[in-house]
Amino acid sequence: MDVDPELGEGTPMILEQYYIECLSHASYLIGDEATGRAIVVDPRRDIDEYLADATRYGLTIEGVINTHFHADFVSGHLELVEATGAWIGFGKAAETDYPIRRLADGEHISLGQVDLEILSTPGHTWESISVLVREHPGAEPTAVLTGDSMFIGDVGRPDLVNIGNSSTSDLARAMYHTIHDKLLKLSDDVTVMPAHGAGSSCGKNLSTELTSTIGEQRRTNPSVQPMSEDDFVELITHGQPAAPAYFSVDAAMNKRVHPLLEQSRAIPALSPAQVRRALSDGVRVMDARSVDDFAARHLRGSVNVGFDGRFAETGGMVAEIGETIALITYPDQEQDAALRLARVGSDNAVGYLNVDRGGEFPAELSDLVEASTRVTPTELDGLLAEDAVVLVDIRNPGEVEQGRIPGSVNIPLAQLRNRLDMLPTDRPIVVHCAGGWRSSVAASLLRAQGFDDVWDLAGGYNAWLAEHAMA
Repeated sequence: MDVDPELGEGTPMILEQYYIECLSHASYLIGDEATGRAIVVDPRRDIDEYLADATRYGLTIEGVINTHFHADFVSGHLELVEATGAWIGFGKAAETDYPIRRLADGEHISLGQVDLEILSTPGHTWESISVLVREHPGAEPTAVLTGDSMFIGDVGRPDLVNIGNSSTSDLARAMYHTIHDKLLKLSDDVTVMPAHGAGSSCGKNLSTELTSTIGEQRRTNPSVQPMSEDDFVELITHGQPAAPAYFSVDAAMNKRVHPLLEQSRAIPALSPAQVRRALSDGVRVMDARSVDDFAARHLRGSVNVGFDGRFAETGGMVAEIGETIALITYPDQEQDAALRLARVGSDNAVGYLNVDRGGEFPAELSDLVEASTRVTPTELDGLLAEDAVVLVDIRNPGEVEQGRIPGSVNIPLAQLRNRLDMLPTDRPIVVHCAGGWRSSVAASLLRAQGFDDVWDLAGGYNAWLAEHAMA
């Protein structure tokens, strides 16, 4: 949870930001301390933190606003309705199979003195809205919750899978007017509080800063500088990261009634025999240990998605939503790993096996333990000179534009599972990313999918570039 002590200071306004790194996701609690009324904006599925803070402040959560149909995670609006009886608000263009409050442009929601104004801000999706926050009616706005419209350092992409049949160009043009005719019309001192930060696939240049101001974005955000509408469309439709396939599943889940997340659920420990059976039955065994520990020893058929990286989003890339998952984790990380997967809709983690850092697998599984093959940049150059391997670059298109290893084929990690037919089965494959984390995911995924001879480049493109810079 992140709190800006200056927001609401000396007034009854409460404005809390909750940020989770593994999804680069921000959600918000807005309340009026005098009346005890509150709204949650863009919640995640595990809602205990919102409920605890509401209790701490003496607030009643009476509404849940989603700024749009999120594609990168499953929103917690249904969980909050179950817990509090709150209404659910969306922009007027939203269509759902559960009751919603349709929020119109210019509509005000009073929490007492604290006033919320809805701004229609299409561009990322047609139903997208932003929430303008005032400490009391008629006051200058204090903050604007921009959802996926304006980010810190960028704007929301218009090409994700939750945009229905609308063309990317139409949404990009809508975003141009949202930015220039709505958000940049606000005063420079209005605090900008978006739904995502750096690392999110919902944009390409997001900052690590979690809040900013309209004035600062006006000065520093390259996507909101004065330019023609056509130039803007070209800018925001080019070089976006590959969208994971699960985005379309999550966007659809957020439009319909679906099973709720059990807030106190805990997955059980698995015996070595159960892990062996899971592997033989085709269960997705996801190993959340570090790249180095996985490379040294792992179970044949397991996929490395390190808990120290973008575990939730990457887990959604390597396992279908709804697929049964068994986890291999360090001690005390198993429950958090299962929760992170549940945030993207993967509720079927059935259990875990713990392995200590640098430790060994149980003796009963020793016949399944193997090591990864990793190559150095020098070794890779030799293999490429002999045309002995196929080199697959799993970075995003924008990264590749900044430089690439000659002879490589680009298949972004988010698309790899659906483009396996592009890869040869009769030649060794070397995969690489920027630094080695994603390539461990990709190499292990390919081996689990039946590719026998797959290596990854130690240190990734950065190591290869550094070695060539010294040559």
